[in-house]
Amino acid sequence: MKSIRIEKPGTAYVYEQDIPVPGPGEALLKMVVGGVCGSDLSSYRGVSAYTTFPRVVGHEFAAEVMEAPENQYGIKKGMLVTGNPYFNCGTCYACRRGFFTACINNQTMGVKREGAFSEYFVMPVKRLFDASGLDPEVVALIEPFCISYHAMKRATIRPGDKVLIFGAGAIGILAGVAAKHSNAKVYICDIASDKVSFAVENFGFDGSFVNNREEALDKYIRDITGGDGFDITVEAVGAPSTFVGCSKAVACRGQFIQIGVAKHNADYNFLDIQTKEMTIRGSKAATNDDFKEVIQLVRDGVVDLKKLISRTYTPEQTEEAFAEMDKESDYIVKAIFDFRK
Repeated sequence: MKSIRIEKPGTAYVYEQDIPVPGPGEALLKMVVGGVCGSDLSSYRGVSAYTTFPRVVGHEFAAEVMEAPENQYGIKKGMLVTGNPYFNCGTCYACRRGFFTACINNQTMGVKREGAFSEYFVMPVKRLFDASGLDPEVVALIEPFCISYHAMKRATIRPGDKVLIFGAGAIGILAGVAAKHSNAKVYICDIASDKVSFAVENFGFDGSFVNNREEALDKYIRDITGGDGFDITVEAVGAPSTFVGCSKAVACRGQFIQIGVAKHNADYNFLDIQTKEMTIRGSKAATNDDFKEVIQLVRDGVVDLKKLISRTYTPEQTEEAFAEMDKESDYIVKAIFDFRK
């Protein structure tokens, strides 16, 4: 079978390997559509804080169940499914308290363990979710929505709260969608003007600006909040500058949600935390409950995830696809690999 592998930073290609044999409690899955996560691109660029090489990448997927053992989760042969790719150890202090997303030994598919971008792969049935009836392109984007949804559950959102999202990629946009669903007023910014325009035009946010200089952020805080600051700020980029921007933009007693993964340190005046009495919450991964709730939201028509898709590639286009995503990241919100083609 064909698999998409990053051998080392800057080198992505398709290679042949044997079809895996499922172990106890595992289903054999046939890949249909895979979404390219920002972490996959970070791995390609060599800036990921977590990836080990070489690595079959990918953890956003829609797949068909080819084989499944008898199970209590309702997973059956022929189903279209997606899955929770965040493997926790079950024994660390976080896991023992039920905080599985904070597992210190987490192994994310496509990052620290083999990913889903193969024609066939295996996963425990307890990590799979029935998505039958939804388009495969939609199902492949359930996982990134779960990341954003989990992050916004980490905040306490009141109707009418002003939320500023830093980052108009898929995670930032979907964090905004989740906040809108909680009746917040949502504003979004990015250094890429095309992404900012796309986010507002397609997802109904309340405002936006291009965050390409410090003065732009200062002016937006004044114009939208009268200088009071935003009730909630969300960092969905993974850059020191946007971390500092979130701290600046958040109101006194406001909430700052950190989603983005950064490899570099921020030069940060932590006195802001004390003087504003702000609350900073990190958010990582997603739970099985998040997957169930998000699938229902998508079934209910809360968001059309297909709108996020900017480019579609075949596995045979792997090398040129990653090169293109690297060069054109200011324009590509979400790319997918279609394994049916």
